Amino acid sequence: MKILVFTSLYPNNVWPNHGVFVKERMTAFSRLDGCEIRVIAPVPYFPPINLTRLAQYRQVNSMEIVEGVPVYHPRYPLIPKLAMLLHGFGMFIGALQLARRLRREFDFEAIDAHYVYPDGFAAALLAKYFGVPMVVSARGSDINQFSAFPFIRKLLRCTLNQANHAIAVCDALKIAMMELGCESRKITVIPNGVDTNKFHPIQKLEAKVRLGLPDTRLVVSVGGLIPRKDHDGLIKGFQQFLVARGRRDVMLAIIGEGPLRKTLEREIEILGLRDCVRLVGAVPHHELINWYSAADVSCLTSSREGWANVILESMACGTPVVATAVWGSPEIISTDRVGLLTSRDPGDIAVALGKALERLWDRDDILAHARRYTWRNAAEQVRAVLQGAIQEGKGRTKSLVASAQS
Repeated sequence: MKILVFTSLYPNNVWPNHGVFVKERMTAFSRLDGCEIRVIAPVPYFPPINLTRLAQYRQVNSMEIVEGVPVYHPRYPLIPKLAMLLHGFGMFIGALQLARRLRREFDFEAIDAHYVYPDGFAAALLAKYFGVPMVVSARGSDINQFSAFPFIRKLLRCTLNQANHAIAVCDALKIAMMELGCESRKITVIPNGVDTNKFHPIQKLEAKVRLGLPDTRLVVSVGGLIPRKDHDGLIKGFQQFLVARGRRDVMLAIIGEGPLRKTLEREIEILGLRDCVRLVGAVPHHELINWYSAADVSCLTSSREGWANVILESMACGTPVVATAVWGSPEIISTDRVGLLTSRDPGDIAVALGKALERLWDRDDILAHARRYTWRNAAEQVRAVLQGAIQEGKGRTKSLVASAQS
């Protein structure tokens, strides 16, 4: 089975942590017997001026090998002010020439797209151009955020209707896709997995020594410094937790980078937390094992999540999780034996952190729960969906030929 993967959510030489969850699933897929992939991961064209961090797009290699998989990064036009409306069409135009060349070298049978708009929309146009089936995976914000924009909502609906099949990473996302008009029979729920070779328990003291951390209680939060991760609410909740605790013997480490760094630094300063809240910055994905293993609790306070891989990665290291009860998170933390759910209110976050740090957790329960979700299992389910789409496409072709001959 030869599959063309189409998504802007894929790691590259500039942003190696970008879209790791897509890379993990499709790398596992490529390792299944008889499965081969090529990846088109388009990036915007940016002129040779250094005005914003977007200028870094120029530094992305046009082609690279990522864990044995060829990945191509064609440039596509991104028009200011009209970017959102024309984003999907721009991706299609930018990738078409490359896709035509790849088709001659690699006769792909289907397109596997990730992120319904704009990526899925562009992939639907490519699938129509080449006459192959297309499967699209919804990831979270493509549905739960973009559907609030009336015109983009129409494009989401169009993409889902054009797809031969759709994949949701959690049941909550499937329901939202159905509300957009996608038939239930066309949607398969395939949760993300976790690589237990990369994420497994390390002795807490050993992990802290590796990181140069003191032997104190530690809470970690992994996620970009962007609004939907709501690190501001977490910091306020942590401050309330410390006040209630009556002593400052717990450290909060926030791992990630993003545009809100200066805002969060000011918040930490105003709340007087410089001695116990640390903005670590970006950490290579494979090194997160040290932070999860060093932590007593991992925390995720997002306003939106599809299926948060950081929850499973933490659990695979034996560390319980406190997370806001949004979208797929309650489906992962399906029992309080592995973590606690909370609202986004700082007071509730403070209470949940206190409970999590006081409890004696059964690490074996947490590890067993995480190990239920593997990337190989996810890849096998994806293979079944793609096989079904390919067979459906062949069936349609036979029907058309039969009709023409009758």
